[in-house]
Amino acid sequence: MSDHIPFEIQMEIMKRFPVKSLIQFRSVSKSWKSLIDSSDFVKLYSGRQQHLLLRYDLQYKLEEPEYVSIVDDDTFPGHKVSPTIPVQLNNLESSRIIGKSHGLLCLYGYYYGWDGRVRTAVLWNISIRKAVDVVVPNVACGKYATGLGLGVCGKTSDPKIVKVTYVDSWKDTETIPDSIPWQVDVFTVSTGAWRRPYSSNLPRKSITFHYDQVVVDGVLYWFVSDRITTDGGFRSLNLIISYDITSEEFGEINLPDALAHHHPYYELSMSKLRESLVVLQRSGDANDRVFFCMDDEGWCFKIVYKDIHYLHTRCNTYISTGF
Repeated sequence: MSDHIPFEIQMEIMKRFPVKSLIQFRSVSKSWKSLIDSSDFVKLYSGRQQHLLLRYDLQYKLEEPEYVSIVDDDTFPGHKVSPTIPVQLNNLESSRIIGKSHGLLCLYGYYYGWDGRVRTAVLWNISIRKAVDVVVPNVACGKYATGLGLGVCGKTSDPKIVKVTYVDSWKDTETIPDSIPWQVDVFTVSTGAWRRPYSSNLPRKSITFHYDQVVVDGVLYWFVSDRITTDGGFRSLNLIISYDITSEEFGEINLPDALAHHHPYYELSMSKLRESLVVLQRSGDANDRVFFCMDDEGWCFKIVYKDIHYLHTRCNTYISTGF
């Protein structure tokens, strides 16, 4: 691309190309690579195709999950693609999906090292076929457990992994000091390092984190349970912990009574629908769900769906700085 063409026009031209072409353009010259990798271009890029990524295990091939990407257009679900699996992911043992944001997928498992298992997260940018493995330090055991979350900073387009250490057993809550070791750490791709969060308002030690998490409009949401001491011992209350990916502030969101007191907690799940946070509650028959949606006014309505198994979200194509 000519150096005489203004930078802004170069970006306008480049952002109209599909991801496959952009991957090739990054190898043409340093200036093109710098342009495509820049945070300004990441914010402006308008990938027109969306994909639904499916992961499944075959009974005869348990150690190697398989992935299928389905193009979300008028042909859905006819146009299926087998994505290129990075070597970091193939070597990751007992992996599970932690979260997704801006087309990035975060998986967590372990590698075998000289000293045994090395707990590792893998950030996978499916669109540009690149992955980054991140060693997760100070993984809790015994009385503690570790949860991870993924988000992308809205100001810098920098992906972040959030590590939360929490008390794993109800009976240990009262014996644990108020300060939990390594309670929250943040990894940023731009620095390649872990650090403490900007904010000091960390979750209470009575909070237990579950696997369900969703990113909506720059905020990471976790489904959690709060252990409350009573005369007879303990009882639990379901709620949602929020984490602003830019300011790194934690917050709490109360659920409607029907959800807050619903047990067991695994009959509840979270998802994103049209940039809104939604909660699905199992109700009646095994495949029936009650649908709650949150907007600026709070939890606004509920709808009962029959024979619904999962609520899927689509992933936009995304090019990330730092990859």
